[in-house]
Amino acid sequence: MVKLSQHLALRHPSVLIGGGLIALLVLIAVFAPLLSVHDPIQIAPQFRLKPPSTEYVMGTDSFGRDLWTRTIYGGRISLLISACVAAMAILVGLSVGLIAGYFRWLDNPSMRVMDGLMAIPGILLAIALVALLGASLVTVVLAISIPEIPRVARLVRGVVLSIREEPYVEAVVGLGTPTFKIILRHVMPNTFAPLIVQGTYICASAILVEAILSFLGAGISSETPTWGNIIADGRVVFSRAPWTILFPGLFLAASILAVNVLGDGLRDTLDPRMKKKLGN
Repeated sequence: MVKLSQHLALRHPSVLIGGGLIALLVLIAVFAPLLSVHDPIQIAPQFRLKPPSTEYVMGTDSFGRDLWTRTIYGGRISLLISACVAAMAILVGLSVGLIAGYFRWLDNPSMRVMDGLMAIPGILLAIALVALLGASLVTVVLAISIPEIPRVARLVRGVVLSIREEPYVEAVVGLGTPTFKIILRHVMPNTFAPLIVQGTYICASAILVEAILSFLGAGISSETPTWGNIIADGRVVFSRAPWTILFPGLFLAASILAVNVLGDGLRDTLDPRMKKKLGN
């Protein structure tokens, strides 16, 4: 197993690079209280717009708050939202895709509902939901998750449609195995590999959409540090203090890049054709 993992890492270094960078960002976010002595929320007007220095590694914002502190604490919210969005989208999308793919009579109505959701631009739908339900962590997760569900559902449906016709599935059906056992034991496991890859892309998209919502003022309260909120606060003073956007923007870009690189590596690793090549 260890040799196989090393072999995969050598053949697909993007898995190692992307996973390592994500692990680093997560560790920074988790141990944020140990990495900074400043308060991410407390306002200190006397220290406003201080350039990067030994005391303030990334400088301060227009309210005198330490940008390094706010950025690493903001990573907690942004990464948490991305993980929750991926989990919710996969859970709901998997359920819909399994039902639509296995039960022929539910396929058409289920997919028409999914098509209707996909026809609405994700950002507009998210803004509308936040405006309707109010800005909160739960609302933002829900608003970002809904546009992702149809993509997961259609992916799972496609896998189920092909698996359903396999001889071993027809055999267990002929033996009188209950439907839910067939789905759970013989159909659903085949969806895990593409779902893992899709989940990474959902995480990257969720990080970006959350930043856009926060930047537009439709996300979490501006007092709460998120990468989008920090960038939104810095846009007014960007010409005088470019560090207010530069550093949180770098963290945002690095997280999205890392997740996408990991997703590409997992896609190549979990692709059956790639497995055959590795076996050779």
